[in-house]
Amino acid sequence: MRVDKWLWAARFYKTRSLASEAIGKGRVEVNGVVAKASREIKPGDELVLRSHQAPRTVQVLGLSAQRGPATQAQALYQETPASLALAQQSQEQRRLAPEPALGLSEGRPTKRNRRDLDRVREGQRVDWDARWRAEI
Repeated sequence: MRVDKWLWAARFYKTRSLASEAIGKGRVEVNGVVAKASREIKPGDELVLRSHQAPRTVQVLGLSAQRGPATQAQALYQETPASLALAQQSQEQRRLAPEPALGLSEGRPTKRNRRDLDRVREGQRVDWDARWRAEI
């Protein structure tokens, strides 16, 4: 069975074209070798899938030409213990040290903030104390 069809059937990718694209970019290895979309796989092969998260290493347990329910798709592979540990470690690291840009609560300036900044640039006095008050 072709790798791209199996990745689609095992629900690693939503469409077969997305699976082929990831394979074309060299993000999928079969038994330690960068795969092509037409590469044939069989039960017992080991696949390494690299994405924006931690790489996943799975062992092929079965083949299916059709995309079925998630429970059926999960029976087609088994993730290695080392891969599970790495995913857990990566998840814990993201939890403890989140991306700095995700912590910004304000986002873009509001219309009022923008007008205040324009007044400052033009040299007009802005009454910042009326809006922001710090008391002892």
